[in-house]
Amino acid sequence: MAGYTDMVETGVSWIPKLPEHWKLRKIDALFTERKTKVSDTDYAPLSVTKKGILPQLEHAAKSNDGDNRKLVKAGDFVINSRSDRKGSCGVSSLDGSVSLINLVLTPRSELNSEFIHYLLRNYRFSEEYYRNGRGIVADLWTTRYSEMRTIQLPVPPRAEQDQIVRFLDWKVSEINKLIGIRRREIRELEELKKSTINRAVTTGVHSETTLKDSGIKWIGKILNSWEVLKFKTIADSISKGSGITKDDVIADGNIQCIRYGEIYSKYDYGFEETSTRTNLERVKSPKFISYGDILFAGTGELVDEIGKNIVYLGKDKCLAGGDIIVASHSQDAKFLNYALNSTYAQNQKSFGKFKLKVVHIKPGEIGDILVALPPLAEQREIAAYLDSFCAGIDNAIQLSEEKIETLKELKSVTISDVVTGKVDVRNIPIPEYDHVNETADDADCEEDEESDTEDFDGEEDA
Repeated sequence: MAGYTDMVETGVSWIPKLPEHWKLRKIDALFTERKTKVSDTDYAPLSVTKKGILPQLEHAAKSNDGDNRKLVKAGDFVINSRSDRKGSCGVSSLDGSVSLINLVLTPRSELNSEFIHYLLRNYRFSEEYYRNGRGIVADLWTTRYSEMRTIQLPVPPRAEQDQIVRFLDWKVSEINKLIGIRRREIRELEELKKSTINRAVTTGVHSETTLKDSGIKWIGKILNSWEVLKFKTIADSISKGSGITKDDVIADGNIQCIRYGEIYSKYDYGFEETSTRTNLERVKSPKFISYGDILFAGTGELVDEIGKNIVYLGKDKCLAGGDIIVASHSQDAKFLNYALNSTYAQNQKSFGKFKLKVVHIKPGEIGDILVALPPLAEQREIAAYLDSFCAGIDNAIQLSEEKIETLKELKSVTISDVVTGKVDVRNIPIPEYDHVNETADDADCEEDEESDTEDFDGEEDA
């Protein structure tokens, strides 16, 4: 794509040059601020996310704002004013309401709303917007309307705005399609990994085997030489960790530790060392873990993930925090960890649980899990096979994830370059294409802070 030939200096740091026929306009000349307070019963609550403005997400934090929300009308631009929600913004296609931490701007008629959606969601504007904010901490502050209103925006003629939107809709759809292909690859690889583990921990790794019915609906058929036992008869002990609060975590602490949330967020199947440390003297009744111990998360947000387990494969002293269930045993640690993470084990962990906001599992319930157990030598063989197989799958997943990140960067740069006049798309023909939206991604759909209801009406818009 070629650039414009008639570029001029702007004196504006985030858009140093613009095509000569474009204009620079301040935000308050292009928008009016909408500050109407409404109730979420009269106007449906909306979520302000990195994917744009959506109907309120199921997992979003709810509040008791009542009438203390802001009205949003279709076509309004909404942005979360807090810097820790950078990128959470967009033009709304819906009428609704948002929490007061958001700014709502209504564009004037000269603007194509989709052009505004692309322009104000590009990373260069995002950095400029939050640079104008203020707060106590550098990475957590707020940008108010009085601070953003004088930010200057590049505005091409309306016909050119329309062409930019057509071009970006096409290019973004192409990139979204490629991202979707990579996401499907990852899902297929994850499913292959899961099914291979499930098969190996019930029927082994050899093709010619004699099977028998285990008598347990979750487990199905197993090898003749295997037996089904309750986990509490396999384990030497099943106990709880000791409370380690957030305040107890110290970067240069004298002992490593693990807290239950890290089982979900930081580790897949196992770990040798932790990135979290504390001082031993801060922990009352410390619970030490040893090589091979299986750690279960005692609390979770999703029923089908409750009781996720990982194995400790390190040799240094380590503490288990509260709400972690620790199982010591004399079996092959890796095999047992694979078995307890299998679908048949997870079905038992989830059985009888309800889809509440927080789900708990007790040590006694962990002890009652039925496990298909082979002889120790076979456990080691299966664990070695799964380690090798899963490493290959994980490498392939990582490559696909890296390609997705590259595509996301390409999309971001393309949008930014076009809406800020770095490239000229006026004469590029737009072919027929299938419109492809961004793939749903929970990590990119983080909700605005509904509990934060700071009122901006008291500020002076000087």
